[in-house]
Amino acid sequence: MENEVGLGILSLLPVVIALIFAFYTKNAIFSLLIGCFIGVMLEGFDPATGFVNLTMNALGNRDFIWVMMIEVAVGIMIALYMRAGVIAGFTKWAMLKIKTRKSALGFAWLMGIFVFFSDYFSPLFSGPIARPLTDKHKVSREMLSYLLDSGSGPVCTIIPLSGWAVFIAALFVGHGPIDSAETGVQLFIHAIPFNFYGWIAVILAGLFAFQIIPHFGPMRKAEKRAINEGKVLRDGATPLTGEEFNEITTIKGKEPNLVIYLFTPVLIIILIALGTFFLIGNAKILEAFLCAVLYMTIAMAIGKYFKGVKDAMEVMMNGIKAILPAILILAMAYCINTVSKSLGAQEYIILITKSWMTPFLMPVAAFVTAGAISFFTGTSWGSYAIVIPFIMPIAFNMSGDTVNSVVLITVGALVGGGLFGDHCSPVSDTSCLSSFGAGADHMDHVSTQLPYAILGGIAAIVLYLLFMFIL
Repeated sequence: MENEVGLGILSLLPVVIALIFAFYTKNAIFSLLIGCFIGVMLEGFDPATGFVNLTMNALGNRDFIWVMMIEVAVGIMIALYMRAGVIAGFTKWAMLKIKTRKSALGFAWLMGIFVFFSDYFSPLFSGPIARPLTDKHKVSREMLSYLLDSGSGPVCTIIPLSGWAVFIAALFVGHGPIDSAETGVQLFIHAIPFNFYGWIAVILAGLFAFQIIPHFGPMRKAEKRAINEGKVLRDGATPLTGEEFNEITTIKGKEPNLVIYLFTPVLIIILIALGTFFLIGNAKILEAFLCAVLYMTIAMAIGKYFKGVKDAMEVMMNGIKAILPAILILAMAYCINTVSKSLGAQEYIILITKSWMTPFLMPVAAFVTAGAISFFTGTSWGSYAIVIPFIMPIAFNMSGDTVNSVVLITVGALVGGGLFGDHCSPVSDTSCLSSFGAGADHMDHVSTQLPYAILGGIAAIVLYLLFMFIL
């Protein structure tokens, strides 16, 4: 489904139409489907044939299968947690320590910071743990999903112990004096202070969590609803989790063992993910999850938390069924990203920004370009892969092939821009996972987070202009 000649501004039409429908109908899956059908028709296919070809191209690849399997593993883990009673047990313990709404919000924010090594694992793990606490203290699911989203990607870009640093560093190789992945990582680390959006996103979320600054926009409305009416979800909302989790019951007479059935599986994931990252430079996140699921299944079978093989499989299948809404949205997001790329959306965005790029505006141009591509494709990593080969040669040409302050600021702007677009986009995988982790309506999450992301983006642009003016 490749189209060698881009369609110009029409290449943005599928995502634009999907966005309009999404904000109007509040139904992400339906809106993404409409966008996909528009895209395949723009390519010259009839809707049926085009959509079949699109799904095979978009979903029959390693990336989608990898993310989907992580979601499946997390669904199973949550189901096993619920059968073992550890989420309820941890919540009961935490409620003795966390007695105010502010502390519940702060706990949710801190969870995202401490689970720093994977933007996928962070919201999927932190959400089910924090949700009972935030629900008890009447925190809206929109606010929880915002905290989860701000504790995933942004944290991964300012703490270089994740796949983000390795991936971006590899893209730097061959530009200027960057001749190896090691020097690429060094460049990434030195540019972290200039990733203004990453820092602002994390700090801003903390300021809202600890109620240091007041809410505004749709988030204010959502929080007032939760506090005054006790409704953590708006009427008519469609949480991005299935009801199957509610069908999982604990075994009578079994006391939850937090060490064996909650902390040990998490420790397994952390040790395998970080261990493989340091040993081979590639964090094996999926393998870590599968090992944790295998451990939990064996440990719970020995502990007699299942009534038999059939019961064990029913618990796990309920976990998989419950995450199907998240997988469907993720699949549609991959499809619309694929058709947008095929129509030439990325090349068009680069084309319209190239004309106004000057040394003074270089960081702003890098931020806006990376942000626009990330927004319309829903992937910050894809944005980096496209923009870095375009921006970095210009930056190094201006610096005389040396790593100076202009290069570092530009790198920080590139990383922050891709993150900003990802934070705003309803077709972002991490936004989808944050909605799932929080049990929030996906479009409610996007619409309430968007003003905060835009505020952070504007602040980052102002800082880049200020720094370039001083230089």
